[in-house]
Amino acid sequence: MKTTKGADVAVIGAGIIGLAIAYTAARKGQSVVVFERNTKAIGASIRNFGLIWPIGQAPGRAYERALHSRNIWAELAKEAGFYASETGCLHLAYHQDEANVLTEFVDTAAVHGYQGCEWLSPVEVLTKSSAVQSKGLLGGMWSKTEVTVDPRQAIAVLPSYLNTKYGVQFRFGVAVNGIQMPFIETKDEKWEVGQTYVCSGADFETLYPEIFAGTGITKCKLQMMRTSSQPNNWQLGPALCAGLTLRHYASFKHCNSLTALDQRILQEFPEYEKWGIHVLLSQTSQGELTIGDSHEYGLTPEPFDREEIDKLILDYLHTFAHFPDTHITSRWHGIYPKLPGKTEFIAYPEKDVTIVNGLSGAGMTLSFGLAEELVHTGMLVNE
Repeated sequence: MKTTKGADVAVIGAGIIGLAIAYTAARKGQSVVVFERNTKAIGASIRNFGLIWPIGQAPGRAYERALHSRNIWAELAKEAGFYASETGCLHLAYHQDEANVLTEFVDTAAVHGYQGCEWLSPVEVLTKSSAVQSKGLLGGMWSKTEVTVDPRQAIAVLPSYLNTKYGVQFRFGVAVNGIQMPFIETKDEKWEVGQTYVCSGADFETLYPEIFAGTGITKCKLQMMRTSSQPNNWQLGPALCAGLTLRHYASFKHCNSLTALDQRILQEFPEYEKWGIHVLLSQTSQGELTIGDSHEYGLTPEPFDREEIDKLILDYLHTFAHFPDTHITSRWHGIYPKLPGKTEFIAYPEKDVTIVNGLSGAGMTLSFGLAEELVHTGMLVNE
């Protein structure tokens, strides 16, 4: 017979969303237990750039949430002892239509609430990062709000920190087999809890599948790569990206000049459109460079990665960046939930149960801000 244990809050899933909710609830003084069916977090939360990326978020609530998350990341990194660098980022322009979008964005940034953005000349760009290709460079937009963490390190460190400082209990390698509030059952335990947060990532099939069905939520597969540690402590500096990225993020959608850029990209780079490729470059705490990524959508992602996608990513990367060691040591793909047109999917399938999902690739950027809204208000109304 299972012994019944108790906690104020249960969190299902130890990815970044689950950890953010556990942290927020524990700071509020609640007792928390976290269930993770794998022996460690292995999903999208460790398979990303490690970028806290306010500059990519839509104006308004999403952007403000991202800035709040950024501040929490900075505080947590100091307390828990993991790498977090206020690198900022550079959006580089090598075509006039790219420069037009970026200067329009800078000119209208204050109106839309964006902070810390400025247009830089080529000389000014090159003083920010020695990795930038100077040939054909027209300039770039500097944004100071972005932070880089190493997701493998941060996601691994946070559970022990939460346990030591706040007494959060973790059950790794333990799947939740059923929820009948106020009870949660696993293979070996039964818990009585006051509130449950289901943070199941790309698993829509195990818990409350009927809630996910019909919402339009899908999965996004992305391919990524990593180099070896760069020699002689070489530093990238800011995260780097170029013209393709301007089409990817909601923050640039208001720019009228984006239309001309769209048309050129569609004509010149049909393969990049086909695979949803835009290219970012960031650096880990170990000096490695993280490179990506592509975007393929569907409920059953292809398990086999495509060499042609990696080649397209690298070909474009070398048009705007160079660095000492280009040897690729790791290749992988991640899968995250995507709900088109939404920054999150929140649902309440039964009393005292909240599903938190669908952050659409922005989990590292938005989770801590979202968790504060949910835990402190108890309810979030979808926009």
